[in-house]
Amino acid sequence: MTRSSTRMTRHARRIALIGLAALALPIAPALAQDFPARPIRIMVPWAPGGNVDITARAIAPALSEILGQQVVIENRPGAGGMIGSASVAKGAADGYTLLLGSSGTITVAPALARNPSYDPIKDFALVGPIHSVPIVLTASAKVPIRTYREFLAQAQARPGQVSVASAGTGASNHLAIELLGRQAGVKLNHIPYKGSGPALTDLVGGQVDAMMDQLTASLPHIKEGRIRALAVTSRQRSAQQPDVPTLIELGLPDYEVITFTGLFAPAGTPRPILDKLQAALRQALARPAVRERFAGLGVDLIEPDYRAFEAYVQRDFANWRAVAREAGITMD
Repeated sequence: MTRSSTRMTRHARRIALIGLAALALPIAPALAQDFPARPIRIMVPWAPGGNVDITARAIAPALSEILGQQVVIENRPGAGGMIGSASVAKGAADGYTLLLGSSGTITVAPALARNPSYDPIKDFALVGPIHSVPIVLTASAKVPIRTYREFLAQAQARPGQVSVASAGTGASNHLAIELLGRQAGVKLNHIPYKGSGPALTDLVGGQVDAMMDQLTASLPHIKEGRIRALAVTSRQRSAQQPDVPTLIELGLPDYEVITFTGLFAPAGTPRPILDKLQAALRQALARPAVRERFAGLGVDLIEPDYRAFEAYVQRDFANWRAVAREAGITMD
């Protein structure tokens, strides 16, 4: 083959590649225009009946109506929510399989895992935030602790003796306890339980001094006076307990812990499809019936500021990874 013919062949190949690229340009808009053409699946990486599952089932009917396709819920629990989450992270990035993610699966479990099966920052694209729940620091009504200042004084006077319960080792409220001890400069006695239920039972009974747990779980006991709310971990006070101060107000300016839920897609999902899903989620969360449902659960809807929420998720993941390393907390 002559040099001239070689140059012509290369030129022809370049023209062909340019032509193929041009043909591919309308594909993404066409995908969005046709999307969704079949049912959409929302993966809940926990067993039915929990907070994340309830959230998924609260938004699914509205999403189905808005998108014109059935939105079905699939529960795939295991490994602290990482099995179901990993299946979405490694799945097809076509918008038909989404993850109802939460603090536990997006920022906590990957931060604690020795060998996480997915990267929560690189492997997911945000569809949108849904709601948040603050953690509340409570004390048993049977112990002489009525305020956060009294709790702190007790912890300073008796290092490592003030017992604080959590739903289990590695849970978000366990990490909240570790963060509290680190920022307040006190040593607390963490008591892990197998779930919030038995921990709350012992707190009410006075077997433990204090507890950190989601406000939604603690609220009935607070209202009945069986436990006392000392502080909430959100940046602003909770609408459910407006008289309870935040830890930021009480002198810990960098302390913010919320348990959030959001809808996520696999990374690489085409932008036009993400835009369509985001618009549908915004519409669903604006519906009065959906808002009333979440108000009844005692959660706070998150404003759809995607950049702010993405930045928060990144900070939260980095924060828990640092806390876990300092405290020596790991998950297999």
